[in-house]
Amino acid sequence: MELTGRKVLFITVAAFSVVIAVNVTLAVLAVGTFPGLEVRNSYVASQTFDADRAAQEALGWKVDAVVEDGVLTMTFLGRNGYPVEVRELDATVGRPTQVRDDVRPDFSYRDGVFTAPVDLAPGFWDIRFVALAPDGTSFRQRIELRIE
Repeated sequence: MELTGRKVLFITVAAFSVVIAVNVTLAVLAVGTFPGLEVRNSYVASQTFDADRAAQEALGWKVDAVVEDGVLTMTFLGRNGYPVEVRELDATVGRPTQVRDDVRPDFSYRDGVFTAPVDLAPGFWDIRFVALAPDGTSFRQRIELRIE
């Protein structure tokens, strides 16, 4: 079989077409499963970032999260190591790379400990939450979990 200029052109066009099609498909799937947005308007969020961070650090809270037997437990402790009062908790549990599996647990609260039933498949998960102190100060954090 003779290799002509027309055959080389066809092979080259076909190879580049496959590469471009795969790249476009992967880009569409990547953007569709993870939008990459942390905040809607980063400029507006940056205007109060330092003040918000200082207020959060002034609380001195430490948060621990664990999942055992299908129950997510989040513990809020103060500088003294004792549970702190949390006025409100808004949390989302989801995969780090996609929003499809995100869930919003229905927490119950008692003595500085929030518990909620969850059904999480094995792998890596993030808890993104905002907790409010009794004085209205926001405490934002993301906690990484690994479910075996």
